[in-house]
Amino acid sequence: MLKENSIDHHLRATWQLVSKMYNEQATKQNYTMAMGFVVLNIDFENGTPSTALGPLMGMEATSLSRLLKSMEEKGIICREKNPEDGRGVLIKLTKLGKQKREQAKESVLRFNEMIRQNVDEIDLIGFFKVTNIINKMVSKNLIFEKKKEVMSKTK
Repeated sequence: MLKENSIDHHLRATWQLVSKMYNEQATKQNYTMAMGFVVLNIDFENGTPSTALGPLMGMEATSLSRLLKSMEEKGIICREKNPEDGRGVLIKLTKLGKQKREQAKESVLRFNEMIRQNVDEIDLIGFFKVTNIINKMVSKNLIFEKKKEVMSKTK
């Protein structure tokens, strides 16, 4: 199969370009795309339990721990004892973290606005439908299981 006909090639190549674009923007603000993703997933007012961040972002605990440590060192987040669970920790945005969140949000909104201006609505609906099917198939382990379940094309 030619890579130009491979679905995973297009997904990977597109994500690599988008990721590079976001990292270039984040670097101008002295943080990374991953940090931007974290600040967008932390509750603006109340913070978010550290145990909830990994699943929200699809990150492994060790990678997330390193990232949070770096963000804390930069003054983007702080950790506070969770008043509802004495064993838990809340990750909260500092004043700088709230500024970084607004910058990240503006970048994401700008990206979405530009794509929507350049892609027909019907094509965008098709894109969301295809990625949703891929996500369902992968999350249900339907790609490499011995028994293949065929998903309806209308789902």
